[in-house]
Amino acid sequence: MEAIRPINVVTWKDKLAAYKKRPLSMFLLMAVTVSAVITVGVLGALVIYILANGIMNLSPELFAWKYTTENVSMLPAIINTFLMTALSLLIAVPIGICSAIYLVEYAKRGNKLVSIVRITTETLSGIPSIVYGLFGYLMFVIAFGWGLSFFGGALTLSIMVLPTIMRTTEEALLSVPDSYREGSFGLGAGRLRTIFKVVLPSAVPGILSGVILAIGRIVGETAALIFTSGTTAEIPKSLFDSGCTLAVHMYKLLSEGLYTKQAYATAVVLLVMVVIINAASGKLAKKLQAK
Repeated sequence: MEAIRPINVVTWKDKLAAYKKRPLSMFLLMAVTVSAVITVGVLGALVIYILANGIMNLSPELFAWKYTTENVSMLPAIINTFLMTALSLLIAVPIGICSAIYLVEYAKRGNKLVSIVRITTETLSGIPSIVYGLFGYLMFVIAFGWGLSFFGGALTLSIMVLPTIMRTTEEALLSVPDSYREGSFGLGAGRLRTIFKVVLPSAVPGILSGVILAIGRIVGETAALIFTSGTTAEIPKSLFDSGCTLAVHMYKLLSEGLYTKQAYATAVVLLVMVVIINAASGKLAKKLQAK
């Protein structure tokens, strides 16, 4: 006796039959599937290539405390990467979040200034990093007279990731239902208390997604830092000393052509670092969303 199938359950046969009746939908399904397979395949090939050429070249000398031309240590660059990321986010995140709060919660809807700011931030998001590097070089290195400094590099990166943080935060705030705000106002809470006690906690996952994107761009950035922070493989003693991140260190090794194997090893460490940072940020976002 044939088993009775629930009415609301749709099997793959039903889906294929529906797609066959609509050739355009079938074509779009195949195009999306092929695109996904190609994207995952290219990503997997890159990861395998980096791991295959880099793991075998990892050695204890690459993690020495002081960089020399003999050990080509990447440890100072690893520490500089964390410091640069923290300093850039410390500057960009408060400014980006506060700007988004003003645009969504305080500015009048339909305001021309708001639309201009949104168009400007979207335009800045698409500018190549080399342009930010040239701007940072002209502004912080030459005009301010700081030279190649860690602080100049952090300011340049904060300007570069600010549009991303600002736009993602704005979209996260806009996704919060107005009923949350109305309920808070109805209970007697003011606008500022409503923003920080009701709206922002509800928008935390979206805000963190923007911060994660900013972290990924900061960690992998080279062009903007070469012109502002320099390529010195040392931990800066002050904010106005030069220092390079892991991505700049890898670029320097490849450009010199003498330490190709060590550059592949550096790429492995950079890949693992990005994966760890993204995984930790994702878990943090889930925990905050659950709360």
